[in-house]
Amino acid sequence: MRRREIIGWCSYDFANSAFTTIIITVVFAPWFMSVIAAGNPLGPGWWGTALAVSQVVIILVSPLIGAIADVTARKKVFLMIAAVVCSVATVLLALAGAGDIWLALGLVVTANIAFSLGENLCASFLPEISTPQTVGRISGYGWSFGYLGGLLSLVLALAIINSGPGRVPWTFVMTGGFFLLACLPTLMLRERAQRRTLAPGESWIGLGLRQLAVMRRELPRHRTLLFFFVALFFYIAGLTAIVAFASVFATEVLAMTQAEIIKLFIVLQLAGVAGAWGFGLLQDRTGPRLALVISLLQWIVVCGWAAVCTTKTEFFLIGMLAGSAMGSLQAGGRAVVALLTPPGRGGEFFGYWGFFTKLAGVVGQPVFGWLAAWHGYRVATLVNCGFFIIGLIVLLGLRLRPSAR
Repeated sequence: MRRREIIGWCSYDFANSAFTTIIITVVFAPWFMSVIAAGNPLGPGWWGTALAVSQVVIILVSPLIGAIADVTARKKVFLMIAAVVCSVATVLLALAGAGDIWLALGLVVTANIAFSLGENLCASFLPEISTPQTVGRISGYGWSFGYLGGLLSLVLALAIINSGPGRVPWTFVMTGGFFLLACLPTLMLRERAQRRTLAPGESWIGLGLRQLAVMRRELPRHRTLLFFFVALFFYIAGLTAIVAFASVFATEVLAMTQAEIIKLFIVLQLAGVAGAWGFGLLQDRTGPRLALVISLLQWIVVCGWAAVCTTKTEFFLIGMLAGSAMGSLQAGGRAVVALLTPPGRGGEFFGYWGFFTKLAGVVGQPVFGWLAAWHGYRVATLVNCGFFIIGLIVLLGLRLRPSAR
């Protein structure tokens, strides 16, 4: 039965990768810059700031929602609500045309909030469907499925765009529908938490807030997890900036066409499948730190090389290196939190995982965006390398051991 749950859990990664791939990275981001913002030089700053605003909202609500999902034993219900909201907002992006900057950004903010909440809630099931011996592998399976989902969505987007002029907005409709249909197997997940009984005059929100207060008092005692969150914050700041601006960099700096960018990200997705799978196996054999260290070293090379690359061929090679490192970095981080999470408290701890990853986005994306607007994309990419270096330094000082189960 747990095998069915693993498949259902991986299906959510397969589904939601279409959103990050098509909307945040490959198609909508350059479409926003060139069509909706009509080439305005402040476009990168607006785009990075909008993504940061969505992350601020997640920072404020995700730990509370995670705690409420635990105490109400409704993580799966909350997860599917998030999927529906993200899908609908994504479909509505097709209505935004030239000059509809605030409509487009408002829908992106809404969709990204729902996407991020769903990501946190889905991740919180990982400690329940894995063991300390299999957590790296299963997390890697999820990211591998995710890259396959991103790959399929790219192929569909390329077919839509090549079918005729003016078809780009239909890729947003496809993405919303893809997300909603592909996540249906996630319903196979089983809710294991026990619903807590409310005292007279008590509310679920109040109970969730009290649970958060307990968590805040306890977090300093989970010293390794706290310092890992610091490392996570820095390297995810660098990663989210790359995800948000990679296709814009390719368009603005290397003059790549939309079709070339999609082909580039197809290559990246294939590399990501191999990276997430291979590094997941490595983590289960050697522990999580080695896999994360190798991934961070790769990202430092990626940023430094991208800052000076001059040809499209170089950028394809950089994309392959980045793809393999991206899957392993994200799968490894999620697996570490699962290892350090006490039983029955996945919603809370992964709420804090969401807190630190979204806080990273608040810093990384607007910093990159405004640096690009003021000093150019090459300078922004080089500065972004510093986030990965700091994350690596913090990580090297940690000994990552599983929480008692």
